[in-house]
Amino acid sequence: MQYSNGTDVRVPSARDQAPQPAVIALRRIAGTLPHDMTASADGLALATRDLRKSYGSRLALAGLDISVPTGVVYGFLGPNGAGKTTTMRLLTGLIHPDHGSIELLGRPFSGRDRRRLFDIGALVETPSFYPFLSGRENLRAIGASGAPTTRARIEELLELVGLRDRARDKVSGYSLGMKQRLGIAAALLSDPQLLLLDEPANGLDPAGIVAIRETLRHLAAEGKTVFVSSHLLAEVQQMADVIGIIAAGRLVREGSMIELLHGADLVRVKVAPHEVASAAERLVSLPGQDGVEPSADEGWLTVRIAANRAADVNRALADAGIYAARLEAGSDLEELFLALTADEAVSHEGTFQSISTAKAPESDR
Repeated sequence: MQYSNGTDVRVPSARDQAPQPAVIALRRIAGTLPHDMTASADGLALATRDLRKSYGSRLALAGLDISVPTGVVYGFLGPNGAGKTTTMRLLTGLIHPDHGSIELLGRPFSGRDRRRLFDIGALVETPSFYPFLSGRENLRAIGASGAPTTRARIEELLELVGLRDRARDKVSGYSLGMKQRLGIAAALLSDPQLLLLDEPANGLDPAGIVAIRETLRHLAAEGKTVFVSSHLLAEVQQMADVIGIIAAGRLVREGSMIELLHGADLVRVKVAPHEVASAAERLVSLPGQDGVEPSADEGWLTVRIAANRAADVNRALADAGIYAARLEAGSDLEELFLALTADEAVSHEGTFQSISTAKAPESDR
């Protein structure tokens, strides 16, 4: 069958039963819309205000306020059950909020205004495609369901995500990582100004993760806005310009990566493993500290004290005859994340405990 834009694609038959990915649904309802959507006057590409959503008696979002500047990679973080996927579904019109407002690319957005999603690319949850179509045919089908997409654009994206050599193969033979890369290509078909990605590195090997990071950084450098939900904190730390951390459906911290990490009241110090206990005993008497904790990394301690007092920490240890091998002021994203979400880590999904902290039920003792 040939569509009006000149694209040839086989119509999926009954045997091609597969749920259509969110990107297909978005483009199908979008129709044609010129690329005239811009950031708001305050420089935000995406904003939510007092966003609330419940599923029966369970509150998923409890007044979420996020502000995403234009032209950045924004890392959207939170524990399981914090409301990240619910937020992604609301931003793409797949579900409707109970209360609050959403602004996309400078204009209010509601479920009755779905045509405006043409300028937004999205990959929400695990992508799924017609399994008996090839990767190239799937992209043609998605492209034909919205505004005209040229064959050159499809080939460009297949090259970008590393699927050019496998483009003729049926998707049923693709690995999870290959399907994920095809989903990213689908989200980029319309060259969107705002890209919403839910766990884009899921299933990718280390080389693929690095490639995705570089691609998203490049898109932001071109002025596009990338909103990424991810559990890979170390990767987000390398990729994101701005982060927002949510817990229990509320924003607990938002700001630039540099400001949040370097503004953390932490000093990490490494000593010889056999000196950890004596170093901790010395540092708990240091004025102004708010706690000393051994780290999971051998020989490291974390001192909760102003980052600009690293020299005081070093001096206190030296006075006790303990010499630091390394000293780091500030925090890393994992430490900041755990500190901000520790009280909200338990969710309706349950919490995974480490072997060192897990306790057997009373009935098993």
